[in-house]
Amino acid sequence: MTSETMDPRVKHPDTFPSQSQDQPGKTGESRPTPDHGEESYRGSGRLQGRRALITGGDSGIGRAVAIAFAREGADVAIAHMPEELDDADDTVRLIADAGRLGVSFAGDLRDERFATSIVTDTVSQLGGLDILVLNAAYQKDRESLAALETDEFDRVFRTNLYAMLWSAREAVPHLKPGSSIIVTSSIQAFNPSPGLIDYAMTKAAQVAFVKALAEQLGPEGIRVNAVAPGPIWTPLIPATGWDADKVTSFGQDTPLGRAGQPAELAGAYVYLASEAASYVSSAVLPVTGGKGL
Repeated sequence: MTSETMDPRVKHPDTFPSQSQDQPGKTGESRPTPDHGEESYRGSGRLQGRRALITGGDSGIGRAVAIAFAREGADVAIAHMPEELDDADDTVRLIADAGRLGVSFAGDLRDERFATSIVTDTVSQLGGLDILVLNAAYQKDRESLAALETDEFDRVFRTNLYAMLWSAREAVPHLKPGSSIIVTSSIQAFNPSPGLIDYAMTKAAQVAFVKALAEQLGPEGIRVNAVAPGPIWTPLIPATGWDADKVTSFGQDTPLGRAGQPAELAGAYVYLASEAASYVSSAVLPVTGGKGL
């Protein structure tokens, strides 16, 4: 039995209807609904018996990774904002449908106590922690640097950097040799857009974090890597504040001519978490539709 190979240019939509959402964005309000691999991802036991925590695991890339990890044999905990409970419940149901234990934690990662409690709660409920995926992020379109308010700047940095550091710091004492930390960075770390200046700054800082932490934890047998997505269709996109034209043409500037879907990133995270990547650390794996870092 062979699997069908599709032309990657036409595998998913290359245009989107005009739409907008309030932050943090909801899956059910995104048109078309993002593909998280619900119907397509097939596991092969590559993460059997592992325990994973994914921040921002309710929707988008985080949900796709949660589905893939569960179908590869991992138990999965996710963290999400309280207003994302419906999406989180759907993700936990998909984890359970794969025959694995799924749990969710609602709160705001800008709160240090929540960012650390999700680690200890994961260890308690799953019996340990082997894979930490630091995926939660916030972005908003900025008209100019002059218009960037301090409260907004602070929200981006606390969500994308402070929370990442707090959760990782709490997790490290629980990680054993063979464990893995994976950060969702972005093509914005290397090819920043002016309207995402503060977001791009945090994504560049995440790359430095990954490289420094990989060197620090390597002697303990813990690998640290990043995935750098390009334009991916998630609820965050219609909630970014872009005008209709930018949403409609989102991702068309890639060599493949379209945005990616969350399901198209799941394999990268599975690879980095699995034994197939046992000699991979400090790497930044681009999934960008051909756009260079």
